[in-house]
Amino acid sequence: MRTVYLDNGATSYPKAPNVGKAMADYIIENGANVNRGTYKSAGSAAMTVLDSREMLSELFHFPGKETHVVFTPGHTYGLNQILRGFLKPGDHVIVSSMEHNAVMRPVVELSDQGVEFSRIPADLAGRTKTEDIIPLIKENTKLVMVNHASNVSGTIFPLEKVAEICRERNIPLAVDAAQTAGHRDIDFEKLHLAALSVPGHKGLLGPQGIGALLLDKAFAEKLTPLTTGGTGSASDSEYQPMFMPDRFESGTVNIPGIFGLNAALDFVLKTGVEKFGTHEAHLTERFIEGIKELPLRVVGPCDTREQVGVVSVDFINGDNGEMAYMLEQKGIMTRCGLHCAPNAHKTLGTFPQGTVRFSFGYATTEEEIDYAINAIKELV
Repeated sequence: MRTVYLDNGATSYPKAPNVGKAMADYIIENGANVNRGTYKSAGSAAMTVLDSREMLSELFHFPGKETHVVFTPGHTYGLNQILRGFLKPGDHVIVSSMEHNAVMRPVVELSDQGVEFSRIPADLAGRTKTEDIIPLIKENTKLVMVNHASNVSGTIFPLEKVAEICRERNIPLAVDAAQTAGHRDIDFEKLHLAALSVPGHKGLLGPQGIGALLLDKAFAEKLTPLTTGGTGSASDSEYQPMFMPDRFESGTVNIPGIFGLNAALDFVLKTGVEKFGTHEAHLTERFIEGIKELPLRVVGPCDTREQVGVVSVDFINGDNGEMAYMLEQKGIMTRCGLHCAPNAHKTLGTFPQGTVRFSFGYATTEEEIDYAINAIKELV
């Protein structure tokens, strides 16, 4: 039986060429730690880590020094570092109504500790009106944290306009780029971001277990590290170093993951994010066009000018879980459920039943899209 992978919103597959080889080469041929030795293999590993920071700076138009590109154990950790490391009791944070639980669970937990939060409303397609954020701003609003695109409907947040509002009011803006990094151009400098968190394993086409946090210098100075410990630097002191990136990189970073990410970033930069985005937009249009007349609900804007390559379907005449299972019997891999974003589903009108999510990647083909369309037609 053939297989068609349409779950790139969860993790990209296949990974970029040479990702596995780069990781294996490090483990087999190098194996050294970084910041813990001055011998040749340790220096070589450290240069790959530095090169990866430089490529992330280039990809996201990051004006700061590479020292302010921090490697994390994953994207969720990076989001927690922003929220828990910055907000204090009495502060107010604004989020969107389409947030993933990687943002909402920390925010809700922080609300039990005296941090207020407000949600920017969105319509049934997940669209947000820029002006709706203005009434939510208070004197104690210390941060705006939003996802760049929904992991449920693919709906793109109006980041440029909200960034302007934040800049005018001197409110730091932090962005969750889980569904856009590697899919859409993100200009850190143009947006005047305070922080950008990205996963290595989705649109950047690298391995799981590695993420990156890009931090504005002034914002970084206000962050408290979530973890402290050995950094291989300032070893004469029992206090955490204040300099970057050591301040936020205690313990041994995931070096095999960074080597894999390095190979992936090289591929993404050489190919170009615009090329990936154009390909995925074409596939998204083809998929939506192929199913829009069927007895089901396609959730979201249904317009690639307003969404990334993520399409959720509510099989209104059948159980979504059963439909996902039947698609799997045809070799089509999707994700069914609430996608760790319950309030997004409430906003979209798909709570509690959830949706079946189809998400496309750089390796998805037109033929695979057509195969999925025909399978859905057979089911409904």
